[in-house]
Amino acid sequence: MSVEGKVAIVTGAGGGLGKQHALLLAEQGAKVVVNDLGGSVDGSGKSDMADLVVEEIRDKGGEAVANKGSVSDRDGAKSIVETAVTKFGTVDILINNAGILRDKSFKKMTLDEWDIVINVHLNGTAYVTWHAWPIMYEKNYGRIIFTSSVSGILGSFGQGNYGAAKMGMVGLMNNLSREGASHNVRVNCLSPGAATRMTASVPGSAIDADNPDPANHPKLVSAAILLMASEEAPNGRIVQAAGGKFASDAIYSNSGVNLGIDFDPTDLENHSEQILDLSDAELKTTFWRI
Repeated sequence: MSVEGKVAIVTGAGGGLGKQHALLLAEQGAKVVVNDLGGSVDGSGKSDMADLVVEEIRDKGGEAVANKGSVSDRDGAKSIVETAVTKFGTVDILINNAGILRDKSFKKMTLDEWDIVINVHLNGTAYVTWHAWPIMYEKNYGRIIFTSSVSGILGSFGQGNYGAAKMGMVGLMNNLSREGASHNVRVNCLSPGAATRMTASVPGSAIDADNPDPANHPKLVSAAILLMASEEAPNGRIVQAAGGKFASDAIYSNSGVNLGIDFDPTDLENHSEQILDLSDAELKTTFWRI
């Protein structure tokens, strides 16, 4: 799982998961662009969090540079990739990790709270990826990782905006993993679980992000990044990582029922159990064709 000499971008790397990803990549010999606006969990404000991570990497003998652009701003997203190219000459690995929370039940959520979360997570991921894509495509090498979540894959209460963005990343991965395959650009999703500032903000959470239980430490997730950023990375996969446990999520489909083209729509009632029964479900990698 070597990343020696590769140029990596990690967005939202000022703390939490992103910081641990950046530290591990640098430790393994990658040159790292540490991106972080330095805002709070809700996306407001700025700070020098990225500079502190760069300093830590350099103190350990690694190579890193800070970028404080916002992923949800098109010019800011462009600047992140430009920093990699200007400082290190290219970009080989892109880890889209930046995110914020505006948790509320859908009934109480404002459209502004919907938009800002979608813009940071989904649009921000797309913006940075869009600027890195042609570089990777033209040189026939790239490793891109999207940070998804069980909040989207399985769902959770009060995170409709966050969950929609996180599942949107799976859809983007499914498409880009096909588009990039012929040019050795591999795209995967990470579904992490760890104690961070963001999880500490979830109502009812007892997690202390500043002093996390060792079993919930974000550094236990980052090994999955090496798997998905390496020469032998998979393509189009969702990898779960939490507390030293690693697994995969995938889409499954049952055999269903074929009613032909002249069926009566009311016939579905008679076949509903067969349509919904997943006892014979199999891994789904292609869609039905007529």
